[in-house]
Amino acid sequence: MKKTSRDAKLTIDGVEYAVSDLSDIAVSEVSNVKFVDERIVQLQNELAISNTARAGYLKTLKADLAKGAKSSG
Repeated sequence: MKKTSRDAKLTIDGVEYAVSDLSDIAVSEVSNVKFVDERIVQLQNELAISNTARAGYLKTLKADLAKGAKSSG
């Protein structure tokens, strides 16, 4: 789905629509979809950051556990 201005066209499921021909409800829903799409991207970025942090924590934990196993043996 694409949208840039009231004079623009947007395509949904392969069908092109003139934004100027849409009802107020449809224009509002286009805005809602755009907002949710942006939120999904934000959440995907936060998940990527969290996964990176988790991997780092696990690496540090494993290194510390390996040191502990050597010193206790």
